[in-house]
Amino acid sequence: MRIAVFGAGAVGGYFGARLARAGEDVVFIARGAHLEAIRQRGLSVESPLGDFHIYPAQATDSPEEVGPVDVVLVGVKAWQVPEVAPKMGPLLGPETFIVPLENGVEAPDQLAAVWGKERVLGGLCRIISTVPEPGRVRHGGMEPYVAFGELDNRPSERARQLQAAFERAGVRAEIPADIHVALWEKFLFITPFAGMGAVTRAPVGILRSVPQLRRMLEEAIAEAFAVGRARGVRLPDDAPARTMALIDGMPPQGTTSMQRDIIAGKPSELDYLVGAVVRLGEAAGLETPIHRFLYYALWPQERRARGELAF
Repeated sequence: MRIAVFGAGAVGGYFGARLARAGEDVVFIARGAHLEAIRQRGLSVESPLGDFHIYPAQATDSPEEVGPVDVVLVGVKAWQVPEVAPKMGPLLGPETFIVPLENGVEAPDQLAAVWGKERVLGGLCRIISTVPEPGRVRHGGMEPYVAFGELDNRPSERARQLQAAFERAGVRAEIPADIHVALWEKFLFITPFAGMGAVTRAPVGILRSVPQLRRMLEEAIAEAFAVGRARGVRLPDDAPARTMALIDGMPPQGTTSMQRDIIAGKPSELDYLVGAVVRLGEAAGLETPIHRFLYYALWPQERRARGELAF
């Protein structure tokens, strides 16, 4: 497949590199020092599953140079999706489809608002990865995993073709029976973990082992679960328990990208994770006191990182 990875950071860089290594025709849409490093030295991946290097790697900051592809994998941060969505036009041929891999649950609707629902699949990934320096991606933990599916949950050949490409790359890829359930199940996992990790500055091993923090984490998961159910998502009754089991299985030093961004003073996905629980809860008539506390505790730092507050 000809694949454009829009956003070649910790997520897009890792999964795009795995696909390129397996022989798929992958082009990275990147920018700045990371783009220049990929152009000059290729893209290096460090992983417990084995290090490897993609050289030469196709990389550009201009979708016009790429032209139409079979699929666009969107690897930017959740808050960047509205910004980059209109720039994807040159990548889209008559049959091109778009798969977001961001955290959160709103990217499919944001992309569909620009390019139409018929072009967009729901998508998600699970991985702990970082970009320690330009041109290098470090996979730090969790089995790399992707899931995607049509927004109406119908079977489709294009989803199966993308699944086969990931499987050729050795990445576990699933087409869930209900992509919206899958998106919200990840949302239950990542959002309370990210918010509490950012407030406490603690890794997951601390959050799950200190009794008071574990109880707060469980209550936050229950809040997000209630919001999803109120929005009509058919989350199974055992979703909160399975979410805690997933958290319990993580490496103890695990952190989220939102947590790391906030600690580093960078713009983060706060508004699309913790803020989304508050916002979507309000729309559904639900109170979400733990997420409201987390959101407003982190809000000044987020606004400072965006240049909107000075202190």
